[in-house]
Amino acid sequence: MALTSAAAVSGPAYCKATLTRQIGALDDVLSVGVNLNTGRVTVTTTNDPDDALLAKVVDDAGYKLTGRAA
Repeated sequence: MALTSAAAVSGPAYCKATLTRQIGALDDVLSVGVNLNTGRVTVTTTNDPDDALLAKVVDDAGYKLTGRAA
C-alpha cells in the first residue's frame, strides 16, 4: 500500500530537481512532487515516511523542512 505525505519546505526557489533527486533516492520512495513556489513537497512511499531522514535530506540539499503540510 502506498502512503502519500506532504511536507512544507523553505529555501531558494530555483532548483526543484535537486530536491526531487535527493528525496527520490531514499528507500521506499515511489514518487516525489516538488512545488517550491508554494513550499510543498509531496512524497509517496511504500511505508510510513521517515520524517527525520527526510528532514536531513532536505537540509543537506540546502532547504529546510518546516513540518508536515496540511
